[in-house]
Amino acid sequence: MAVLICTLFLFLFAAGEAVSTDPTLKTYIFRVDGESKPSIFPTHYHWYTSEFTESTSILHVYDTVFRGFSASVTSSQASALEKHPSVLAVFEDRRRQLHTTRSPQFVGLRNQRGLWSESDYGSDVIIGVFDTGIWPERRSFTDLNLGPVPKRWKGVCQTGVKFTARNCNRKIVGARFFAKGHEASGGFGGIGFGGTINDTVEFRSPRDADGHGTHTASTAAGRYVFKASMAGYASGIAKGVAPKARLAIYKVCWKSAGCFDSDILAAFDAAVNDGVDVISISIGGGDGISSPYYLDPIAIGAYGAVSRGVFVSSSAGNDGPNGMSVTNLAPWLTTVGAGTIDRNFPAEVILGDGRKLAGVSLYAGPSFSGKKYPLIYPGKSGILSASLCMENALDPNLVRGKIVICDRGSSPRVAKGLVVKKAGGVGMILSNGVSNGEGLVGDAHLIPACSVGSDEGDEIKAYAATGRATATINFQGTVIGIRPAPVVASFSGRGPNGMNPEILKPDLIAPGVNILAAWTDAVGPTGLDSDDRKMEFNILSGTSMSCPHVSGAAALLKSAHPDWSPAAIKSAIMTTASTVNKQLQPMTDESTGNATTPYDFGAGHLNLDLAMDPGLVYDLTNQDYVSFLCSIGYGAKTIQVITRSPAACPMRRKPVPENLNYPSIAALFSIGKKGVLRKTLIRRVKNVGDVNSVYNVKVEAPKGVSVAVRPGKLVFSDKVRELSYYVTVKMDGSSVMMGDSGAVFGSLSWVDGKHVVRSPIVVTQLDPM
Repeated sequence: MAVLICTLFLFLFAAGEAVSTDPTLKTYIFRVDGESKPSIFPTHYHWYTSEFTESTSILHVYDTVFRGFSASVTSSQASALEKHPSVLAVFEDRRRQLHTTRSPQFVGLRNQRGLWSESDYGSDVIIGVFDTGIWPERRSFTDLNLGPVPKRWKGVCQTGVKFTARNCNRKIVGARFFAKGHEASGGFGGIGFGGTINDTVEFRSPRDADGHGTHTASTAAGRYVFKASMAGYASGIAKGVAPKARLAIYKVCWKSAGCFDSDILAAFDAAVNDGVDVISISIGGGDGISSPYYLDPIAIGAYGAVSRGVFVSSSAGNDGPNGMSVTNLAPWLTTVGAGTIDRNFPAEVILGDGRKLAGVSLYAGPSFSGKKYPLIYPGKSGILSASLCMENALDPNLVRGKIVICDRGSSPRVAKGLVVKKAGGVGMILSNGVSNGEGLVGDAHLIPACSVGSDEGDEIKAYAATGRATATINFQGTVIGIRPAPVVASFSGRGPNGMNPEILKPDLIAPGVNILAAWTDAVGPTGLDSDDRKMEFNILSGTSMSCPHVSGAAALLKSAHPDWSPAAIKSAIMTTASTVNKQLQPMTDESTGNATTPYDFGAGHLNLDLAMDPGLVYDLTNQDYVSFLCSIGYGAKTIQVITRSPAACPMRRKPVPENLNYPSIAALFSIGKKGVLRKTLIRRVKNVGDVNSVYNVKVEAPKGVSVAVRPGKLVFSDKVRELSYYVTVKMDGSSVMMGDSGAVFGSLSWVDGKHVVRSPIVVTQLDPM
């Protein structure tokens, strides 16, 4: 007892000393070794408030996916607490960003047959959506003809501003909100400096003031809604990927304010305790930098969820087409990039000399009806803010009564139109830069406006410079049957994996461009404060939209195969993904029109026609992930930060990261090595198809590389359900041409006459970070 009191005194004294030297409070997350709690304390909370910090400083206590707490303390206090023998890690709370009809059919779902039929449309599977909340009154969330709430559900319907217990039902089975991390941060967006939420722009409840959460929730699991459209665009029947799945809402993001790690981690803790089957998280770092797994609360929280059987789908980020822009890199996460669908919203810029240039738009107001207006490009002045149509950058004397060409970037696309409108312009042509290429997304502009690609933009600017240039815009509504489709969206986060190139990321792509889904009544479709239009549905683009497609897909597979692990579901989705478009040609890149690689699309595009019956799956256990963490050099204490349990890494034979039993295969060779290079990798597959099956290997070797597989035949029976095989990759390091991507690509497939179980192969010379 004397030792305990002494320890308490020393750490509280150190913390008290720190206050006087550094009065600025910040939020820190403390990972604690829960097993070291002295028995004198009845709970971990009592221990934390007695030995680490005052109860008023603690924001969240974590006890399911993570053991520890978050608290508002000074940096000196945090440094002092980091020295506590029971503290495994300390990291400062970080702000993260959201990664912001026909798509269910586009991924292979059809009424009354296939996966929708076999899974009963995802009935009784519970999807936890981590986002900005929900607008529960939307038709997409009706519980008509749904059965009772699954008995295993242990969650709550947390009430608050304009959200009562009646807003939950048999569809929205639970809802929570997490604001303590925001309030402690002291003043982002709708969060006031006084620590309270500004109720003029936000709801202190699960109600959605932003729209993003309502959109992602209905994309994953919206019910059938007839006569759905966004101001006449994309009209038809709206439905989510898993229409009968249940929704559990975890509001962790706040309007214009982002999402804080401490709140996200608390949501993971709650969701796993509540009993969700799938977690959908369209959130990631906004700075293009990925943290190590042990400092990444999304990776840590997701590991805790996956290790308990919960599938976690995450967005790949919107920083493409730059290489190494993919986020959410942990191998236990399913990381989803974005592709287009075969529906578009074309608009046409018609120049005064008769030329017609293609663009896209979701503008729904009065049109120009063919009338031409003077055309101007403010950027010809050489002033960057004018070329970008930034706030107060346009001269009304120059733009009044004209169609204004604005460059994309630095401010929201729709906000540029508002700037043009305020300056007296009558319309806008939004031009991509070189980085976005020809990749276009539709926007519900407040003035007549359309987006054009980089090449078209240059052509229009050149015409505008001739003097007395005129133009009009013709809005052409909704067009279905666009070819080619899918193509990889220009903004979709790309590989290679900047953390561990041995693990291919993204894992796959899914529809993420111009997706129609439910919307909030709190803001108009542009999200601008001045946009007071009310829309039941909105059309958005981003990997935020592709992520819930895979969340819904996982719900369908979980319903059809309740005994499948998260890794088995992920494997089924990846090994059946398509690498060709609907015209059976190789997928292309929206930004360039060139052919794409697994660095762009991972294993391919989501194809649920085949995922229900994949034949074989690559399964993974918690120990497999621990071995992977050992292989990348993490020590026992560091691994415990992620897994909660102490790990024993082998001392003699260090595991190899490429040997993680992943559905894709990457062979990494050091840049400095020349001559003939060889590497042998191992994989194991589990038969989930016909008991007596025989599979033969089919290899498409990367150019300049030889790939040998042994055995070349896998024979399964009622006694043999799992088999391993070896892949030997050999290349001449001095002669293989890696190309622009720095890698060469191929594939390995196991074929039995009915199934094709395909894994991409990536071979690269790259030194790990």
